Amino acid sequence: MFILPAIFLFASAAAALPAGNGTHNAPRKAGRRCTGEIQSLADVAAAEECTTIVIGGFTVPAGQTFALAPPDGASVSLTGAVTFGFQEWAGPLMTITGNDITFNGNGHELLGQGDLYWDVDLQQQGINGGVTKPDPMLRINMGGTFTNLKLVNSPGRAIAIGGSSLTVSEINVDNSAGSAPNSKSGSNPAGANTDGFDVSANNVVIESSTVANQDDCLAINRGTSITFSGNTCSGGHGISVVRTVYSTVFAPSQILIFCLCNQSVNGLRIKTDATATGSTVSGVTYTNNKLSGITEFGVLIDQSYPSTLGTPGTGVVINTVTFSGTNTISVGSSAKRVEVNCGSTSSCDGTWNFAGLTVTGGAAGAVKNAPVTGGSF
Repeated sequence: MFILPAIFLFASAAAALPAGNGTHNAPRKAGRRCTGEIQSLADVAAAEECTTIVIGGFTVPAGQTFALAPPDGASVSLTGAVTFGFQEWAGPLMTITGNDITFNGNGHELLGQGDLYWDVDLQQQGINGGVTKPDPMLRINMGGTFTNLKLVNSPGRAIAIGGSSLTVSEINVDNSAGSAPNSKSGSNPAGANTDGFDVSANNVVIESSTVANQDDCLAINRGTSITFSGNTCSGGHGISVVRTVYSTVFAPSQILIFCLCNQSVNGLRIKTDATATGSTVSGVTYTNNKLSGITEFGVLIDQSYPSTLGTPGTGVVINTVTFSGTNTISVGSSAKRVEVNCGSTSSCDGTWNFAGLTVTGGAAGAVKNAPVTGGSF
């Protein structure tokens, strides 16, 4: 595992977030100056009246969500492990909602028991089929700070972030057990769709955290002013900027990525849905990255999602992609160094300056309908 020093995303236009994405609450009534203790779900309602909340170790009954909505400005601390009972259901397993919340996990664990759900090869659909898997394990819909927590074996995605004005730090997403096969996965990893952080939010910082998983370390779905800094990723599918079927404009004015990582399927990628319309991904900059052990694509920019290098669409515009400074990527012998698959020169426009990119190993890919200049790949 290697340090990923920083990813910064700033968007010039506020992106409307999809309904139910978890924007944090409108202002709530002020809490009372008391300490509420939670030792079971039955304690939650009373504890939510207090500005200090202490969560002890307990087991959440199968099929239920641990939903916590502290008053604005509350402090929440965890003093023991929380285990989520096994049941096939949609989830999520835990949510926290509010404004200006201070959450400290004190290094304790959320235990998702994902190993009881993983069945990737049996159904080959991850969270989309087979055993119904609660997803995500944790939804953070709050503003404030969220720190010092370990998530172990999420059934599907580990953390989904909505809302705004949030700093997440010192989080350890440990889905490493999912990298080994189980009785249902043949020779493939048992875990699937175990994204570390999925972000659909504004004004978010994710820092000093660790992800070991079998899908994206970070997936930026939409939002403005997002920073990913000083993090560690291993395994998984790399760092993704995703533009899917929503028609809302998604226009980051700057993504700056500083990355040291290895042993991922992909390095750096932008993927847009082939059928999406009316959306924009704008002004992406990669700076001083170093990646090694990439097994499929060093850089992948593809307008044919959910296919890979299929028939690309033209309804999402990718405008201006830059590799500045020194970006070095080493890929495996069967990997492609760079693939760019754009539907038209109008759907991939602006300045595409790859002068700061060097990719070695593997085989050269193709650049289709994009004004790429410079670089060694």
